[in-house]
Amino acid sequence: MKRYGKVGVLMGGKSAERAISLVSGARVLTGLRHMGIDAHPFDPAEQDIVALEAAKFDRVMIALHGRFGEDGTIQGVLNWLNIPYTGSGVMASALAMDKWRTKLIWQTAGIPTPDFVLLDENSHWAAVVERLGLPLFVKPVREGSSIGMTRVTQLSDLPEAWRRAAACDALVLAEQCVDHAEYTCAILGSSALPMIRLRPAKGYYDYEAKYIRDDTEYCVPCGLAAAEEQRIQALAQRAFDVLGCRGWGRLDVMLDQQGQPYFLEANTSPGMTDHSLVPMAAKAAGLTFDDLLLKILEQACVD
Repeated sequence: MKRYGKVGVLMGGKSAERAISLVSGARVLTGLRHMGIDAHPFDPAEQDIVALEAAKFDRVMIALHGRFGEDGTIQGVLNWLNIPYTGSGVMASALAMDKWRTKLIWQTAGIPTPDFVLLDENSHWAAVVERLGLPLFVKPVREGSSIGMTRVTQLSDLPEAWRRAAACDALVLAEQCVDHAEYTCAILGSSALPMIRLRPAKGYYDYEAKYIRDDTEYCVPCGLAAAEEQRIQALAQRAFDVLGCRGWGRLDVMLDQQGQPYFLEANTSPGMTDHSLVPMAAKAAGLTFDDLLLKILEQACVD
């Protein structure tokens, strides 16, 4: 595996998703070393950027999640240092991290996404409910892993849900609830991997269901007819491409009662823990975790 040279695994960071990133990064690091790759951890929250340049990595694998790692920030640094890196570039990373702007682009491109309203302290709460209905979701625009998200079932809870999200981000989104069936579609290179249906035990796929509970059900095959799965995979690839994403990623999608898909967001640096979805989808496609790592690492580049 000498052809990959010295590989840095960027992990940890200073976002609200630091704990998950450390788990993802440790698993990636172990996998790379298992294959004989000269891999080294690098935590931008504990090591200066000068050290990143001094490390003389031939390429890096980004296992950072959330702000400063998934939003174009570190990608810009790596471009400046001319160090090839995995995943999307600066613009696509920044757009995909911003749920509001992602939805604006998808609407323009004809990608179905649930209706939404931006919230602030002056929002007319009753008008928001009249437009979006109940239940609805309130989310920080630039957080991941469902951090700061609330499922609102009654009007009186909406102001508190906004305050909770606003503690995480100055931009807060209220989103129409499409909750018939929840799926995820991973993209690897120019191909969509098998879709996964998510069946959380407590009703919806929040932080606890993603990382803590062991009773979330992951259905692969996802249960859709082959033609329907292919149709949604094609839409997912288009949603990924229109943001300018590359390399790998994951898109979250809901189906309504009529089977119409609605895309929620794109993740450009998905989790790689033992609960994470991209490794599950890769396994369903016949790829081992090592295979997945190599396919991601092979696509490392700069903008």
